Amino acid sequence: MSKRKLTRRQAWRIEKIQAERAARAQRRDERAVDALNESELGQEQSGVVVAHFGTQVAVEHAPGQSQRCHMRANLEGLVTGDRVVWREGNPTGVVVAREERSNALLRPDPYGSMKAVAANIDQLLIVVAVAPTPEAQLIDRYLVAAENTDIEPVILLNKTDLIASEEYAAAIDSLLAPYEALGYRVLRASSKSEQGMQILNTALSGQTSVFVGQSGVGKSSLVNTLLPEVDLKVGALSEATGKGTHTTTTARLFHMPCGGVLIDSPGIREFGLWHMEPQQIEAGFVELRELQGHCRFRDCKHQSEPGCAVREALDDGRISAQRMASFRHLLSTAETGPG
Repeated sequence: MSKRKLTRRQAWRIEKIQAERAARAQRRDERAVDALNESELGQEQSGVVVAHFGTQVAVEHAPGQSQRCHMRANLEGLVTGDRVVWREGNPTGVVVAREERSNALLRPDPYGSMKAVAANIDQLLIVVAVAPTPEAQLIDRYLVAAENTDIEPVILLNKTDLIASEEYAAAIDSLLAPYEALGYRVLRASSKSEQGMQILNTALSGQTSVFVGQSGVGKSSLVNTLLPEVDLKVGALSEATGKGTHTTTTARLFHMPCGGVLIDSPGIREFGLWHMEPQQIEAGFVELRELQGHCRFRDCKHQSEPGCAVREALDDGRISAQRMASFRHLLSTAETGPG
C-alpha cells in the first residue's frame, strides 16, 4: 500500500509540533548549560563531532575518546564532521564554537529547508548495488550534489556477488559505462565475498569519506566488513517493494585502520534537487559545462529549440542518451518543485 501524501496543512502541523518539541529540548539543554559552573569546565580545546543525538553531540578529542556535549544557545546545525571548540565537563561537556567548514553535504527536508548531513568531506561514495536495481537518475542526483558542493564523487557498485548472468552483468556495465567515460572513478565490491574490498580500502585511505545511497544497497554491511568491531545493524530488503529498510539513525564518524575517516549517514531513499536552480543542475553535469553559452538562445531548455548545442552533442554521441534523460528528468523535477 502506497504511503498517503500529506496535505499542506497536515505537513505544517507536523512541522509545528516538531519545532515545539525541539524548542523544549533546546530550552532544557540551555538550562543544563546555564547550571554548569564555569569553574567546573575544562579549558577550551579542539574536537570533532562524531555523532549527533538530538540537542547533544558526541565530540571526539582523541581517536576513540569522546564526550557527550551540550551546545551553546547560539550554536545550531552541528553535524558529524564539524570541527568545534569545546570544554570538558562532568558528566557532560559544552561546545562553545564551530570552526569554519570547508564544505557541507546538504539535502532539503520535506518542508523546503536545507539540512546539513555531514561536514568537511573529501569524497562522496555513491553506493549502488546489484539489488535493489541501480537507477541512473539516482546516481546523477548524488553527482549533481557533489559537483555543486566541490566534493569528489566516487561510484561504488556493491553486492557484485549477486550478478547471476552475463546478460545482467552486461546491463550493469552499460549503466556504469557513461560515468567511467566521463572520468568518474567506479569501484566494484562485495561485502559478502569481500571481492574488491582491498581496492575500496585503498580509496578510503587518508580521506574523509561519506557513504550515501538508497536504503538496501549495503552501506552498513560495507562498514561492518571494513570495520568488523563496529557491528552496525543491517536491514533486509523489503519483499513487497524490493527496497531497503532504514537501519542507521544518525550519522557516525569512524576511524579507518588505513588512516582515513568514514562517515556513515542515514539511508536516503530520495535525494531531491528541487532546491537547486536549473543552472546548478546543468553545472552538475560535467559534459554540459563546455557547451554552456553555445546555444543560439540564452534560455535554451535543450528540448526542441533550433541551434541547441546540447542536442547537437547528443546527436553526435558526445553526450550519452542515458545522461541526457537524467538531466531532463532532474530539470523537470527542479522546475515543478517537491509537490
